[in-house]
Parts: sequence; structure tokens; C-alpha cells
Amino acid sequence: MKQLYIAGTWVPSADAGTSQTINPFDASPVADVAEAAPADVDAAVAAARQAFAAGPWRRSVAAERAALLLRLADLLQRDREQLARTESLDTGKTLREARADVDDSAAAFRYFAGMAGSRAGRVVDPGRPGVTSRVVHEPVGVCALITPWNYPLLQISWKLAPALAAGNTAVIKPSELTPLSTVRLVALAEEAGTPPGVVNLLLGRGATVGQALVAHPGVDLISFTGGLATGERIMAAAARGARRVTLELGGKNPNIVFADTDLDTVADNALTAAFLHSGQVCSAGARLIVQDAIHDRVVAELAARADRIRLGSGLDPDTECGPLISAAHRDKVERYIALAVSEGASLSAGGRRPGEPALARGFFLRPTVFAGCRREMAVVRDEVFGPVLTVERFGTEDEAIFLGNDTQYGLAGAVWTSDAGRAERVAGALRHGTVWINDYHPYLPQAEWGGFGRSGIGRELGPSGLEEYQEKKHIYHNTNPAPSRWFSG
Repeated sequence: MKQLYIAGTWVPSADAGTSQTINPFDASPVADVAEAAPADVDAAVAAARQAFAAGPWRRSVAAERAALLLRLADLLQRDREQLARTESLDTGKTLREARADVDDSAAAFRYFAGMAGSRAGRVVDPGRPGVTSRVVHEPVGVCALITPWNYPLLQISWKLAPALAAGNTAVIKPSELTPLSTVRLVALAEEAGTPPGVVNLLLGRGATVGQALVAHPGVDLISFTGGLATGERIMAAAARGARRVTLELGGKNPNIVFADTDLDTVADNALTAAFLHSGQVCSAGARLIVQDAIHDRVVAELAARADRIRLGSGLDPDTECGPLISAAHRDKVERYIALAVSEGASLSAGGRRPGEPALARGFFLRPTVFAGCRREMAVVRDEVFGPVLTVERFGTEDEAIFLGNDTQYGLAGAVWTSDAGRAERVAGALRHGTVWINDYHPYLPQAEWGGFGRSGIGRELGPSGLEEYQEKKHIYHNTNPAPSRWFSG
């Protein structure tokens, strides 16, 4: 099973280990994949180190790096349908969502192609004659890029594009649950002409392969997207050797609705915010906070619409919402649903597995709406990461802001109102890395993405997303050196 990619060659695991990916729609096997051994981790890091130290990529001009990223973007679009189908089979998401992921991945590569030579550095005024002084940007080195199971293609694109644009080399480790689109992306990077060793791919479990990778002393930077507990362990590992870390660790995102907002628009967008990809989205608007005057009508409309959402295979064009990623993950979400009921939340829709025989083998849950929610409930405070929407109520603008910020996370949030002044006040007061006004979920490659609080450290996308992969060096050049006579001797 040759699905590890090390030093420009597709190879099997050193110990011939394999694992199997599962289609969450019906629990059927999708593919057997290689599972890396400790020796493979050493080999991949060594290959990336050699390519960085002695290869052409670090010394390539920005135009060469940009051209490769643009070729890769074109290849992604060429294989759009194949990649979308692979992503749907692996994750359970709909083809509509998967196609958007391919398009957004290509857009990230195109954006960072344009950025490759735009942040070379700056000239500094030294304040004296005969001296030139400048700050230059250089690549960090060997980057470990570790991605989650919910957006495998998109998340690796957000990391790999700026890493390559800056001149780094990379060792990629996707989630063991959804590795297939990443395997394909690495094959496209090879086809685009990436030099050997610049991009390396390891497959396997986070507890073994991922842990060995983040602990490896040959890694200079770790970029991780995933859960808070894992992110904390990665930070601890990176502290040994004082290595750089960027972390995106999820959120519990408020979606604040004022009474002057159109009911149909709010209900429609609240469903998308909460139930896109079955709620398995770090920025999901899982916490709806509604003003008293329209609270009851919003809850009733949401419940009615949630009950009409069509579940099924992501490959079926009629499907609106797919399964959860695994049986274990569904069990976790069901425990939160039971806990919410025990804490006094009012179940308005869903809260159960679907009854259709065609869905019985998959990991499905009906989209769930809870009303009567209070800020101290676990289902309100914890990142459930499933198709569960909680509804809270508020009276005043200050109360809305307080509730919106009443979370350990700070990734994203939204405010809905027809009052432009109120919209700007609330958006300015929310302590979240992205705030939408009268919208939910769009992002732009040119705008930074990341969170406050326990949502992580650092930023992806935008100019800051490139700077995460760059070191800054000050070069001070005395063009007319002479003895300083500092010491008399």
C-alpha cells in the first residue's frame, strides 16, 4: 500500500502497516491506506530537512514558487469532480459542500501565489550615513502540518499554500479518518513539479504518528487544527526546543439576532450556520441568541424547518445534510443531547436517529433544536461539534454582548440587525476572530482566520497567514567601516 510520500517517492509503511477508511453514510469500507511507522516519521522529517538545507526550493525566486502554486490550483480545478466525490465518500458531506471546498482550496493557492513575493521585507532608516539596514523575511524551515477530519482538503490547503509560498518544506499528517483527498492533493503537488522532499506525507493515527511528528526535534514549526485538548498537548511538546506553533482549536460561536431582523432570513441562515456539514464545523453557529420579542417565533420556525431537512448520502443530489463522521462521535453528541434534556432544555426538534431503513447503517442524527437554554448548561458551553442548535434569549444590547462573549472560545460569531450603528457596536464588542454582520460562514483567502481565547494561537489566511511561516532577519550593513576606538588599547 504505497500511500506515504517521502523524498519524492510513494512508499509503503516501513512496517507494512495499513488501516481502512470508512464511508460514514453506511459504514462501508472506502479504501485501505498505509499507516506510518516511527521510522517513516524519521525519514519524512529527514527528507524535508535535506530539501530545505540543500534543495532548490528555499533558494527559488518568488515567481517560481508562485508559478507552482498556480499550477496546483489549476490541477485542483481540473480534478474538481473527482476530488469532491472523494471528499464526500470520506467525510459524508454533500457534493455541493465538497465542490465548494475544492474551489476554496484552489482560491487559497492562488491567493498565496500572489503573496509569495509581496512581503520580502522592508528598508529601515538607520539614522546615520554609510549604513544600509533592512529587515528580510525568510522561511522557518521544516513545517509539520496536521489537519482535522471535517475539512481535510481545505485545511491542508490553508496550511500548505503559505508554507510553500514562503519557501518552507513540509511534512503533512491528515486525520486517519479522512486522508484520501490529502493523498490526492500531494499527488497533484508532485504533478505540478514540487521538488523531492519539499512535500512529504504521513498517514496514521494522531496518538502515534502525530505525536511522533510533533515531538520530532527536526521540526521547526507545527501548524495544527483540531480539538483544544490535543492542541494543549502539542504546545507542551513544542515547548521542548522552543519551536513555533500555530493552533486553531475550535469554538462555541454566538449567532445574535435582534428583533428588527427579517424572520425568514434569520431562520434560513441560522439553519445553515448550525447544520452545515451536520454541525461538524469549528465556526458553526451552534449558539443562537435571540431577542425576546421574536424568540418564540424564531424557535417555532427553526423547529419546523429542521424537521424538514433531508438526510442521506452526500452523493445524492437531494441530500441536504449527511452523517456524522463515526459511531463514536455520534455517541458523544447523543450524550450531550441527553445531558441537555436532564438539565432542563426544551427539545423542539430532532434529538434522535432517523427512522428510515436506508439510513440505519450510517452515523446519522436528526438536526436538533433546543429552546429554553441557559448559559450554564454543558450543551451551551461545550463544543458539541454535531447537529445541535441551542437557543438563548436576551433583552438588551448589553445583554446580547455579554452572552456572546460568555465563552472560553473566541473563533467566530455573528450579529443580525437592520440597525447599522448597532451592528457595528456589537461586532466591535464581540471578542471573536471573525464577526459576520447579517451573514454567516463566508470567509476570504485575503482575510485572516483564527480565534481569541482558547480558540487558538496565530492566524491562517491573509498576510498574517503567510507571516506565520516566515522568520524576520535584520541585516545591518556598514558600507564604510572604520575603527570604532571604543577601547583605548
